[in-house]
Amino acid sequence: MSGVFEFLFKYRPVLFQEGEIAFVGRWSAGTALLAATLLAAPVLFSYARARGRSRAGHRAFLVALRATAFAVVALAVMQPALVLTSVAPQRNFLAVLVDDSRSMTIEDRDGTSRAEKAGRLLDPEGALVAELAERFAVRYFRFSAEAQRAGGLEELAFSGSRTRIGAAVSHAMEQMQGVPLSGLVLVSDGGDNSDEEMAAALLPLRAAAVPVFAVGLGDEQVEADVEVVRADAPQQALAGSSLLVNVQIAAHGYAGRTVAVVAEDMGRIVATEEVALPRDGRPLVAPLAIELETPGARELAFRVVPLPGERVTENNEVRSMVQVRDRTEKILYFEGEPRHEVAFMLRAVEDDERLQVVLLQRTAENKFFRRNLDDPLELLGGFPSTREELYAYRALVLGSVEAGFFTHDQLNMIADFVSVRGGTLLMLGGRRAFSEGGYDGTPLEDVLPVALDEPDGSAPTDRLVFVKVAPTPAGARHPATRIGDTAEQSAARWDSLPAVSTTNLLTRLKPGATELLKGEVVDGAGLRSERVVMAFQRYGRGRSAVLGVQDTWLWQMDHTVPLEDQSHETFWTQLLRWLVSETPDQVEAALGSEEVEPGDPVTIQAMVADAGFAAVNGGRVVAQITTPAGDVRDLPMEWSVEEDGRYEATFAPEAEGVHEITVEAGRDSVAFGLGRTSVRVAPGTAEFRDPHQRRGLLERLAEETGGRYYSVESASQLPEDLRFAGGGVTVREERDLWDMPAMFLLLAGALAAEWACRRRWGLA
Repeated sequence: MSGVFEFLFKYRPVLFQEGEIAFVGRWSAGTALLAATLLAAPVLFSYARARGRSRAGHRAFLVALRATAFAVVALAVMQPALVLTSVAPQRNFLAVLVDDSRSMTIEDRDGTSRAEKAGRLLDPEGALVAELAERFAVRYFRFSAEAQRAGGLEELAFSGSRTRIGAAVSHAMEQMQGVPLSGLVLVSDGGDNSDEEMAAALLPLRAAAVPVFAVGLGDEQVEADVEVVRADAPQQALAGSSLLVNVQIAAHGYAGRTVAVVAEDMGRIVATEEVALPRDGRPLVAPLAIELETPGARELAFRVVPLPGERVTENNEVRSMVQVRDRTEKILYFEGEPRHEVAFMLRAVEDDERLQVVLLQRTAENKFFRRNLDDPLELLGGFPSTREELYAYRALVLGSVEAGFFTHDQLNMIADFVSVRGGTLLMLGGRRAFSEGGYDGTPLEDVLPVALDEPDGSAPTDRLVFVKVAPTPAGARHPATRIGDTAEQSAARWDSLPAVSTTNLLTRLKPGATELLKGEVVDGAGLRSERVVMAFQRYGRGRSAVLGVQDTWLWQMDHTVPLEDQSHETFWTQLLRWLVSETPDQVEAALGSEEVEPGDPVTIQAMVADAGFAAVNGGRVVAQITTPAGDVRDLPMEWSVEEDGRYEATFAPEAEGVHEITVEAGRDSVAFGLGRTSVRVAPGTAEFRDPHQRRGLLERLAEETGGRYYSVESASQLPEDLRFAGGGVTVREERDLWDMPAMFLLLAGALAAEWACRRRWGLA
């Protein structure tokens, strides 16, 4: 379409957008109009006197055609011209920024890489560079994570592992400060993978009226590609825990193909799952069940085996760091009455050396049975009465115990155990739990993930129903409720388990809560056919969960359950390990990123709290960094004034591999504990994520600065557009329009049409 316009009007549409139309002839508009009128008068008079078969309408049409012809002549006499403001030759500078990142090595569907296209486009012997050099003083820059001056294309290595377009544009503007700059030419695939706000980089360009002319490289869609987008691995895990990692995969061009998703622990394959790839654009989540036994910092890799014809394989893998803790986690289980559930639950986890379930069971008023204690004085007075005593545990399980047993301070303390300390509360079903135990209207009502209905005053036996338990879609992918090696095996085992009973009417989830297990009423006078069996929600720093049934021991002791079936043991082991999986310590260490490039700065953050989990300021905090070679260095951490209890330090690791970090905190003679984390140092793969050309970003850069976007094929128009759309030192230029083909075609068309109509209507 642009070619047709240029043929008719001599110049491309962009020049008409940049310029303005003026009349430069010696004849004024009034004079030309008067001359045209005098020439047209005899013709008009002759048509008015014409006789014959013609009608008035025919004569009026012929007059209009002849008037059009005279108007075209008058317009040509006035000499219309396109007045443009063009940059003065060799008095302006032009900055050319070339993407030097690894994504430029990706081959397009035509078999050539983006780097090769950039080389051909900017060939010093080529026509484009010659035209630019003829009019501008050209300065070259190469950029990836940073921008640098470049003498020529021979300095490009295309090895940058990160692209920061905003920073590159800002750097070029700073370097060209003080010289007349016509514009910036950006040659890139637009694959910016920084977290920087692009608008801030564009402000100086708009203020200085410097346009960006973007040349986009690369296919706008990669048809044959499989990418592992992310893996939701936890940052910490208890040694021996079964983890369920959801791996998200995006695929194009392989719908229906089966691929293997592999999980590796430090190079050792620990899980494999076969999945069928979805249609283009639809995400796929593949759950992988893995178990980590070796304590310490573990580097996990999740990858998809490359498929034939796949153009980019560098994005087939993601890596995660997991801190595997080798310690025993303490859980307080408070039960309000003797019942079978207690004994069978404790028996299910008694062989797990990393779980210590401390039992406090009420046997009579102010009398308690205690078990699995560290100290004979532990819980001697019953349920903890101070935060320091309760916060020593990492999870709290409440059985069938009424809310009236606790003081108001203790109920507030339990709520703070979740929201402030970051622990996990699990409330079990029973005749004295939930609404039946009077928890509605207490501080724990807000903490729980289910809505508590008003108790109806009926007896527990009247409320008793049996429910068949099944996992929800979320429960099928959750580590606490997946009791088989695969999703199919887990579903089959749940289906084989007998029904269990509940006396609690739990039917409504709170907004934001997640249901893991549901129950279908199979026996009893239930008012509703479905019950919430297990659900959880986040509350403050911690989590709360409910298990609304009272006799899961039937999953082990019912006559229908085979002796070798370990579903009950597996469920309770995984549930209790999940309860403590995210509970924070007094000292928590974290990093801004768990994967960095060699030489990149890494910020270590530590949150420090006392035994009551109040933030500690002004403490002594030191980070000990162990390199892959085993070298150790201490790095003091400073308190951040922005947040209570937060300390920070920065270091730049050079060696590739896993760097382990241990943070030790204390104040005076009091030690608060240790926090551990780790960082993987290696060349990143961000450049190969979503590997198509980001044309939208490049067009935005151009449009918001007054520039234009070009493909490789249309880049030949760049010199002319720069000449008239660029800034700097400019001159005015006039281009004739009177000889446009459109004017001659209009003149010839009007005269030819008039002659043909006269012949047809008998006026020749």
